[in-house]
Amino acid sequence: MINLAVLGLYLLIGFILKRTGKCPDNTAQVLNLYVIYAALPGVIFSKVPALEFSSELLIPVVIPWVLLIASAVFIWLLGRAFKWPREVVGALLICVPLGNTSFFGFPMIEAFYGSDAIVYGLLYDQFGSFFGLAIYSTIVIALYREQDEKPTVGSVSRQILTFPPFIALVIALLTKSFTYPEVFQRLIDSLAVTLVPVIMIAVGFQLKFRLPKGSKTPLTIGLLTKLVLMPALTIALLFGFGFESTLVQVTVFESAMPPMITAGAVAIMAGLAPRLSAAMVGYGILFAFVSLPIVYELLQWLSAQ
Repeated sequence: MINLAVLGLYLLIGFILKRTGKCPDNTAQVLNLYVIYAALPGVIFSKVPALEFSSELLIPVVIPWVLLIASAVFIWLLGRAFKWPREVVGALLICVPLGNTSFFGFPMIEAFYGSDAIVYGLLYDQFGSFFGLAIYSTIVIALYREQDEKPTVGSVSRQILTFPPFIALVIALLTKSFTYPEVFQRLIDSLAVTLVPVIMIAVGFQLKFRLPKGSKTPLTIGLLTKLVLMPALTIALLFGFGFESTLVQVTVFESAMPPMITAGAVAIMAGLAPRLSAAMVGYGILFAFVSLPIVYELLQWLSAQ
C-alpha cells in the first residue's frame, strides 16, 4: 500500500502543478517525450536481457488482441442497442479497448509486482496496446470521422517502425546475449529509475474530470467494461494456465488498466465526443486506484487455490 500511496502522491504533484499556472501548458507533452525517448528505452534495455524465452511469452502478446476484438464488438452492439450518437460510439471504441498499459501500467506493475515484472508489461504494451493504438484507432477514426486524408498502410507502418520504444525493444532483443559496456549499463539503469515518477507526474498534469452532460450511461458502461469486464474475461481465458506465474498475473493486471491517455487524446483530436473521452481517461485513472488493488488481491487468492 505504501507503493500505491507514493504513486498517488506523484499523481497529486502533477495535478497541483497544472493548477498553479507556473508550468507551461506543454509541460505534460515535454514529460511524455522524455519518457518515450529516454526513460522507457532505458527500462527496455535494462529488463529485456533478463527475459527467458518460452511459449508463455505469447500470452501477453495475444491476449490484448483478443480483448480488443471482444470489447470493440461489445461496445458496437451496445451503441446500437442504446442508440448512442455516432461520435459517442467512436469515442468508446477507442477508449475502451485500449488500456493505459505503459504510462499508468508500468508504475502499477512496479508497485505491486516489482520492477522485474515490467518486462511482461512491455510485451503486452508494445505488441498489444501500441500496435492497437497505431492500427486499430486509425481504422476507427477513418470510419467514424470525416477527414480529408485517409490513413494508409505506409503511414501506419512508419508510425510503428519509428516509435522509439519499439526500436529499443527490437535492438534489445537482437543484442540480448551481449554484455553492455559499463557506462551504457549505468546510463540505462539511471534512466529506468526516472520512469515511474516522471510518468505519474505527467499523468497527473493531464487529468480532467469534467463530466459531459447526458453521457453518464456511456461513461459508466465504458468504465465498467474496461475496469471490470475485461480483466474478468482475461481471467476466464487464462484459467487453464493457473495464476501462480507472474507473467499470467501481469497479463491480467494489464488488462485491468484504465483507458489510455494517448487514446483519449486521439479521440479528442478526431472530434469524437471530446469531453466524454477526457472523462473516460480522468475518471478511469481515479477509479483504477480502487479497482487494481482488488484485481491484485483476487489474483493472489486464485494463485493460492
